[in-house]
Amino acid sequence: MTVFQAIVLGVIQGLTEFLPVSSSAHLALIPWIFGWKDPGLAFDVALHLGTLVAVLWFFRSEWATLVRNALTMLRTRRVATPEQKRVLFLILATIPGGIAGVLLSDYAETTFRSPMIIATTLIVLGILLWLVDRFIVARWTLDEMRWPQALAIGVAQAFALIPGVSRSGSTITAGRGLGFHRESAAVFSFLLSMPITAAAAAKEVPAALHEHGLSLTLLVGVIASALSGWLAISVLLKYVARHSYGVFAAYRVLLGIFIFALFAFRR
Repeated sequence: MTVFQAIVLGVIQGLTEFLPVSSSAHLALIPWIFGWKDPGLAFDVALHLGTLVAVLWFFRSEWATLVRNALTMLRTRRVATPEQKRVLFLILATIPGGIAGVLLSDYAETTFRSPMIIATTLIVLGILLWLVDRFIVARWTLDEMRWPQALAIGVAQAFALIPGVSRSGSTITAGRGLGFHRESAAVFSFLLSMPITAAAAAKEVPAALHEHGLSLTLLVGVIASALSGWLAISVLLKYVARHSYGVFAAYRVLLGIFIFALFAFRR
């Protein structure tokens, strides 16, 4: 892999990790479209270190508050504030994705990376995102979340093992489907990305280092991912404050159709 390819993949990872368009789909498709060697799932997950840094830095005040409340809960053994409830909800919502990752990791590295599966999930989830965002009335804020809602969003996140589903896309769609405001659904999705991404990175980064070494390509890919990830979070939160998720739904459908057409052309 060249440095240029690593930068391209890093930027794509950072931009698409937090937009509901599936970073894993783009990372699997770009090498396929341009005829590059597929760097593999380990390299893809290593790029998640960049987006992990981005979400920790962007929400640093929120994370500091959550850590303080977690320590208070351990000391008092009580859950009294919305922030303390949010700590528990993030833990609860992380469990389904963790279980799915353990059970289905082999499929995520092989079968699920099929262009046809990616195209299908892009289209299906794009349509679902448009439907819930268009027709579900927004009535809940993050402070009003209950544990069944957090668990449902966590179950949605588990499906993101399939490239094309999109971790942010599935969790934002679930949040909107449950009636949360667009910004609330996005913020919970972003916060929820931290534990699952950290766990995946802890598992796969050693494999990426074994395969690629602590190389310049890996380093520039992670840095590009961090910078573009921070930009994606900032842009999306400002955008959904005034607009719907419709543009992202349309992009998913068009990309899925393009993949089907390209696959048919190459046969």
